[in-house]
Amino acid sequence: MEGAALCLRAFCLEGSRRLGPHQHPDVTLDCIALARSMPAWDAGDYVSIRATLSQTVDRLALAGADFFVCPDNTAHLALEYPGEALALPGLHIAEVVGDQAARDRRSRVGVLGTSYTMDGPLYPRAFGARGVAAEVPGADDRRIINKIIFDELVNGIFSERSRQEYVRIIERLGVRGCDAVALVCTEIPLLVTPEASPLPTLDSTRLLAHAAFGVAVGEQAMPTWRGGPIGG
Repeated sequence: MEGAALCLRAFCLEGSRRLGPHQHPDVTLDCIALARSMPAWDAGDYVSIRATLSQTVDRLALAGADFFVCPDNTAHLALEYPGEALALPGLHIAEVVGDQAARDRRSRVGVLGTSYTMDGPLYPRAFGARGVAAEVPGADDRRIINKIIFDELVNGIFSERSRQEYVRIIERLGVRGCDAVALVCTEIPLLVTPEASPLPTLDSTRLLAHAAFGVAVGEQAMPTWRGGPIGG
């Protein structure tokens, strides 16, 4: 899908920029169809979703990967669920975004993602641990955001009408005191560019790619999280 491709592309472009033309650390991509997990998401069955996601981590480990990243924010709700340690350590996307919000000295950040992510604990916890407040749109706007994600963005549809809806919602978050907006669904940065957004953006897809590059070239420590609750 476009969001996963964006994360891979950002990683490779960082390599070209930092290491020279056509250079980047080795990267392996594994993707299990979303249809495998959607019934479980609708049922709130995180145990089943975690088991499915662990299969892709197992395959990456067998391919020789040292660590994993998952650009799907929503998936981290299941990855955080208690269970056996994953086969590889991984970077946690909400922690990466939270670190950037803290570096940028943000005080209140709007959160745009799937309904699972906006209603879930990932960003209130990650931002709260860094002294940053997390704000979500109102109920009607959350439904609009979620519908556009699943009806359009995951299918590669990026319309001006939907862009304007997101811009309107971001403007409302600004009125409510937000000084930035976190785009925490993989595809949203393809719809809402920094130039289009009324607020500064925290692009979870590209931030994760840049963090992964830093680990791969030894500039950042290897992650230790292997699923389960953060700090658990």
